[in-house]
Amino acid sequence: MRKNKWRFCLLALAGFILVHSACAQNPPLTGQAYVNEEKAAEKSTILLNNAQNQIPLKELGQLTIASIHFSYPYTAAFDSLLNKYSQIQSFNGMEYVGLPGQGVLDFDTKLYNTLIVQLTDADMANPQVVSFITENRPSKNLVIAYFGDGSSLSKLDNINSPIVFSSKSSPVSAMFSAQAIFGGLAVTQNLDKTYSQKYRTGTGFITTKTRLQYTVPEEVGINADNLTDIDKIAYEAIANQATPGCVVLVAKDGKVIFNKAYGYHTYDKTVPDKLTDIFDLASVTKISATTIATMRLTEEGRLNLDSTIGTYIPMARKTNKNNIKIRELMEHQAGLIPDIQTYEKLKPTDISTDSSAVYSTKVALHFYLRKNYFRDVMWADMLNSPLNTRGQYVYSDLSMCFMKEIDESVTAAPLNEYVQDNFYDPLGMQFTGFLPYKRFPISRIIPTEDDEVFRHSLLDGYVHDPTAALLGGVSGNAGLFGTANDLAILYQMLLNRGTYGGDQYFKPETVDLYTAKQSDVSRRGLGFDRWDPIADRHYPSKLASPRTFGHTGYTGIGVWVDPAYNLVYIFLSNRVNPKVTDKLSSLNIRPRIQDVVYQAIQKGCNCPMMN
Repeated sequence: MRKNKWRFCLLALAGFILVHSACAQNPPLTGQAYVNEEKAAEKSTILLNNAQNQIPLKELGQLTIASIHFSYPYTAAFDSLLNKYSQIQSFNGMEYVGLPGQGVLDFDTKLYNTLIVQLTDADMANPQVVSFITENRPSKNLVIAYFGDGSSLSKLDNINSPIVFSSKSSPVSAMFSAQAIFGGLAVTQNLDKTYSQKYRTGTGFITTKTRLQYTVPEEVGINADNLTDIDKIAYEAIANQATPGCVVLVAKDGKVIFNKAYGYHTYDKTVPDKLTDIFDLASVTKISATTIATMRLTEEGRLNLDSTIGTYIPMARKTNKNNIKIRELMEHQAGLIPDIQTYEKLKPTDISTDSSAVYSTKVALHFYLRKNYFRDVMWADMLNSPLNTRGQYVYSDLSMCFMKEIDESVTAAPLNEYVQDNFYDPLGMQFTGFLPYKRFPISRIIPTEDDEVFRHSLLDGYVHDPTAALLGGVSGNAGLFGTANDLAILYQMLLNRGTYGGDQYFKPETVDLYTAKQSDVSRRGLGFDRWDPIADRHYPSKLASPRTFGHTGYTGIGVWVDPAYNLVYIFLSNRVNPKVTDKLSSLNIRPRIQDVVYQAIQKGCNCPMMN
């Protein structure tokens, strides 16, 4: 009974940590103690049977993964880290041991092409477990995470699947092995003794780190105590009703060192914010979807920054948009007005409370727009809108609305499908995409405004931006939803100058071009916002370096990458719930939290700021 109670406590602890903090470490460990334990785990972890380079796992978009455990006591910690990289379904193998007949566990895991099996020496003493492991499964990718003294390795002599062997059994070694499987940590050791005919002294495979690691601030030389002001500022925002809740993530040197959720979905305090909650990213869509699609197309030579709208959009050729260059759109220097009228132009015959062949565009709950409304009304308004300030910087949502149409014309694919297939799924971004209400429970999605003017409902899973809403939730300027961890993955890839998980998504020069300052009349890159050279603005942070790029979002979002500090900073909130407020900006919540991070870095390295 005491053993079962202890295991339950471990499961509950790891679950709490997964939801509320960056790294599932035992609370009694201090930051440096965790780092020391992690180093010990590294020295005791060996990768076997990896001649085919199956570890780290690749092509995450093609994998369906089941994690199977039997008696291993640190399963919760192990699985929590696996879930940082890809969606994992956990199976308790003990529920199958002793069942009549063979293959019941095989049957229940038939829909998964990758099986990660956690083993102990006690498990390997069970003939049913050994049989499950050693049976030939030509259609499955099998990965074994073995935690023990090595005495059971001889029973795996006939196994050719990768084995991550750890002679330490602790929560930290569990997390180390889980991260090693995905490349969050490198495996650096070989066997120091002979265990069997196959697994002899010197056997082992060395890997390199290819994905984000999840650890503590001390891992990168930062004292965790120097980040406590993040808590204070976040709670200040909530106390002043600048936002009901928020999630903050900090990654330095490719390592997530801080990830915490604060507050609640709404001010009634019924549903706490969680790390895995999905937020409306608003204008961060511009760089996280439209811009990266454009980057890929220009890199492939299918789109030219110096070609014009008319080159790709025949309907634009007889309008004043014909000779606007793609580069001008991406720099917000095309002379476009900020936006067109949206819901103000709707007529009663344009909308319905029920879907049908005539009213097929879903705008919100019980709100449907007539088919082709965008083509017949909004697209015409975009093409016929005035050009007032060409050559000057004027931020315009229309720029990315045009870019969506151009990108879709080139790819012959909807923008949402293109970025999902080419970026989000391969990168392991589990929750990011357009139209989240179609894929996830509403309870997982953070609500935004209680819209009493346009949609007359609380916007929960439906995009806040009215232009994107009338496009059915998929637009170039807004419509993307996502989590902090997903965004950290995407922007770590960009910080890496195009590579992640062993795959190259962009050439380094493509990333350098798009994120660099482009014009004498603004601070902007191509699609990306950047550090503001006007010191009094302290944008995006008074301590950010001139190399910083990213974007903010109207719903209370901030995503910033600073290559000078090898830093990714994510801030997610729903400051527009239940109504729009400017307090998040007036209190400088986002930049002040960012400043805390820079100050902690400065204290850790005892060095001056770089700007």
